[in-house]
Amino acid sequence: MLNNAVEFIQEIIKDFSPEIGIILGSGLGELADEYCNIAINYSDIPGFEASTVAGHKGRLVFAEINGKKVVMMQGRFHFYEGHSIQKVVFPVKVMKKLGVKTLIITNAAGGVNPNFRPSDLMIITDHINYMGTNPLIGANDNSMGERFPDMSEVYNSELIELVHKVGDSIGVDLQEGVYMALTGPSYETPAEVKMAKIIGADAVGMSTVPEAIVASWAKMNVIGISCICNSAAGVSTVGLSHEDVIKAANTAKDKFKKLVKEVIRKI
Repeated sequence: MLNNAVEFIQEIIKDFSPEIGIILGSGLGELADEYCNIAINYSDIPGFEASTVAGHKGRLVFAEINGKKVVMMQGRFHFYEGHSIQKVVFPVKVMKKLGVKTLIITNAAGGVNPNFRPSDLMIITDHINYMGTNPLIGANDNSMGERFPDMSEVYNSELIELVHKVGDSIGVDLQEGVYMALTGPSYETPAEVKMAKIIGADAVGMSTVPEAIVASWAKMNVIGISCICNSAAGVSTVGLSHEDVIKAANTAKDKFKKLVKEVIRKI
């Protein structure tokens, strides 16, 4: 199925060979609308599924941004939608086969760190996989990565430094911290958020970690950026809703796009 998907896409994009991949999280898909040379609906690609989450268009978008060839996922697959974990990470494997060397993963997250505020951008320095599964379970594809991959630096330290420098140069303040992934779709309880804080998480969400594990396994350079869209349960007394997440993401989208476009230029 992987080769079928790659061949289907290559037939459409011809000699366009993306070097940078971007997974655009909730409310952050506008970048793909702004830059779009070729767009392919997920539902047309072998092995892909239609996106079911509000704010996710469900397209693979190919574009040139600041002189770099880029492929963007306008929406992602989530484990909580009922997809297998292999389905969730399938697009990352496709990107690798298409030639992507650097993967920028974005998401909307809840702030566990009390110093974070809605619409902050957090560079992910490390993650905690609390999803109860791992996308590398099963037969290993030795052509893409080794059986027991090292995860001591999933998020490339040089690229973390680059993102900080870009933020400083364009006047975008950045937080950094550890992202913890849970399955969802229910938001975390106050007790779960307390646990997350105790074990070292600065933000919580329902994505990113499976994709980052596979990208690191496949020797891609990974950048992770969370848009802090709300304070997690127990950190704030205000209730949580997906509408609030989208609203906060929309508030942050201009600085997010500015940051990502300049990071692409500098890679």
